[in-house]
Amino acid sequence: MDSLTFIGTATTLLRIGSFRLLTDPNFLHRGQRAYLGKGLWSRRLTEPALQPADLPPLDAVVLSHLHGDHFDRVARRDLPRRQPVLTTRQASRTLDGWGFETTGLDTWQRHTLTKGDEQLSVESLPGVHAYGVLGRLLPPVMGSLLEHRVAGEVRRRVYVSGDTLLGDHLEEITARHPDIDTAVVHLGGTRVLFSTVTMDAGQGVEFVRRVRPQEVVPVHYDDYRVFASPLADFVRRYRDAGLPARLRTVGRGQTIGLVEHADAGGAEG
Repeated sequence: MDSLTFIGTATTLLRIGSFRLLTDPNFLHRGQRAYLGKGLWSRRLTEPALQPADLPPLDAVVLSHLHGDHFDRVARRDLPRRQPVLTTRQASRTLDGWGFETTGLDTWQRHTLTKGDEQLSVESLPGVHAYGVLGRLLPPVMGSLLEHRVAGEVRRRVYVSGDTLLGDHLEEITARHPDIDTAVVHLGGTRVLFSTVTMDAGQGVEFVRRVRPQEVVPVHYDDYRVFASPLADFVRRYRDAGLPARLRTVGRGQTIGLVEHADAGGAEG
């Protein structure tokens, strides 16, 4: 069964077919500080469920952008160099210098992993970390569409949002990919320099309304002091909105099975 294990922040272990992928590796311990760039730091409030030594062999790491709460000094030190890191062009240049095998993706570009008759493609989707002057200062961010095929047949589509805000890019994503099974949504309402740079509860609900997945798994909401929008607010607003997608909250260290692909038997009850 395909599954998601929540490690903390935006770090998840995804098991899709025979592939194992890690997203946005953040393994700092409670009380340690993550570097957010431009001289900004934030202290971690939670403990990650796993460390790199606890992970199975990985087929790839999918990295939305290079911030210390998404790729930290523990990941830099302890993650194996042999699996590819699929990320933005800018982040790939830095990671190359650290000795990682990387593939930098432009928006809408795909990288495909193959095992026998199975394929898992990772497509870079547009994201906006901030608007205005701050948007020019923060590193580029990407969302990721993970599409699993067996013998050419689509078995699953998972959208990992990355640290994006709302914008017209969501309409283009939905037009290209109207049949997303699972959306892993970065929330938290992160506040940096008096600006919101990740979706808060209300924006998260609107994101789901526009993207229209079968199920929603929120992450990235309570791990650092800069996160200002708690998960409980999103859950309340989501239920009040009455959206059809199934909301799945998952605790650190918990593993959940992913909803069945719409063309392969419908959603889980």
